[in-house]
Amino acid sequence: MASCPPQSSMLKTPFLNIERKGSYAIVTLIREPVNTMNMSMWEQLSETLDMLEANLKIRGVIFQSGLQRDVFTAGNDIMELYAPNTSQERYRKFWLVSNTFLARLYTSRLVTIAAIRGACPAGGCCLALCCDYRIITETGSIGLNEVALGISVPKYWGLLMQRIVGSGPAEKLLQFAVMATPDEAKELGLVDDVVPKLKLQAAAEAAMLELLKAPDAGRALTKFLMRGELAEDWKAYLIPESESAWKQLSSPGTVAKLKGVMDRLSGKKATSKL
Repeated sequence: MASCPPQSSMLKTPFLNIERKGSYAIVTLIREPVNTMNMSMWEQLSETLDMLEANLKIRGVIFQSGLQRDVFTAGNDIMELYAPNTSQERYRKFWLVSNTFLARLYTSRLVTIAAIRGACPAGGCCLALCCDYRIITETGSIGLNEVALGISVPKYWGLLMQRIVGSGPAEKLLQFAVMATPDEAKELGLVDDVVPKLKLQAAAEAAMLELLKAPDAGRALTKFLMRGELAEDWKAYLIPESESAWKQLSSPGTVAKLKGVMDRLSGKKATSKL
């Protein structure tokens, strides 16, 4: 097995730490306590992807969590979705920024790996689904669990799940907000490997070195040919999706449901899972 190259710092933003290791980068998400993904975090992720793709010496990227607790990212910040706290205009921008990043990540020329330590619901799961390879720790969980909180799974998030695990399993996972265990996720093909927590980064870097053996030109074009049409359809759907989603989010029933979620989470200082 090839040894991992030395690590050097590239950039640090309020919620991200970006380090270079030879021909790949490691992006560490750090927004305590659970990496809730607000507008700023999505913007920083988008800018980071711009930077990495512009550097032709960078061929791959690993996403990981730098939190104290075992959470990859708990998903979108509920404060970006709770209608009394935001506006339709801001929500539209939030949805465009976050999902444009995800669609771009899905077709990126880079080899992309999600190193998942612990829980990976909703928006965090979608980030992982957009990656080429997913590794999860033995005590983790993963799924698109929006239905449990009274909202629907975004269309293209669901289509990503369907592409990866198949139509039948995806429908059950999505309709019933299933958070798959590591063994279940591996059996479904939702993740590629399950490892002990202490071996996660080493396993992700070993996988990166193996995947980088494929020549970039043929690999990146093949990836785009397989994924490009879905990504373009996804981006074209974002504005109408944001409008229909806002109707759902601003309805009295959804507002009350999300308020209840916020009340339950307030003692834990966590505002997400969406």
